[in-house]
Amino acid sequence: MQALGIDIGGSGIKGAPVNLQTGELLADRVRIKTPKGAKPEPIAEVVAEIVRSFKWNGRIGVGFPAPIKNGVAMMAANVSQKWVGTNANELFSSATGCPCKTGNDADVAGMAEMAFGAGKGQQGTVVMLTLGTGIGSAIYYNGHLVPNTEFGHLQMDGMDAEHRASDAARQREEMSWKKYAKRLNKYLNEMEKLFWPDLFIIGGGISKQHEKFLPLLALQTRVVPAQFQNEAGIVGAALFSQSD
Repeated sequence: MQALGIDIGGSGIKGAPVNLQTGELLADRVRIKTPKGAKPEPIAEVVAEIVRSFKWNGRIGVGFPAPIKNGVAMMAANVSQKWVGTNANELFSSATGCPCKTGNDADVAGMAEMAFGAGKGQQGTVVMLTLGTGIGSAIYYNGHLVPNTEFGHLQMDGMDAEHRASDAARQREEMSWKKYAKRLNKYLNEMEKLFWPDLFIIGGGISKQHEKFLPLLALQTRVVPAQFQNEAGIVGAALFSQSD
């Protein structure tokens, strides 16, 4: 059984068909740069282009960087404000000619890690954080998702945490790994005080370099990199396409 997973990010849109029994990508992923302005119709066309590249005709799951309720984007932080109130399910289904189901990008990335990756079999509270253009968050309790959390918008030093502790912030401020780890530790410490999690999973593109900053963290909670690294969003989106 397989489905196509699409992961929409602030800098790139990527997708691949996924084996739903194993989480394995069935082909090399295709990545296309996110259109400038990240408006609905141009993003939908890129999604359609990825779908055509695989000659795909079947279910599609889409991870999108916003809270999604019944397929509708409720806010927009790192994409155009025109997304607010847009039915992403209808937009992507129309553009691709395939049934599409859209969920929050961090929620679906967490789905991949809980099913096949770093969170598999973990009980208690698991917090998945994707560090990229912003900070995406997902919370699972005993394997069950609490959807549409937006903890990248917690206040930190008078601004949204994602403007201080995301990978984009690290690059923008040209932080050393030591300085970035200190900044990230401060954010994760706030998350600890709020949720007392049993496990943090760190995903997003920065997870490929986890050995440069995770060992520098000093927290009570165990912190591990996402096993699927930056492909968690693709795998989780494919899984999400089959969910109720």
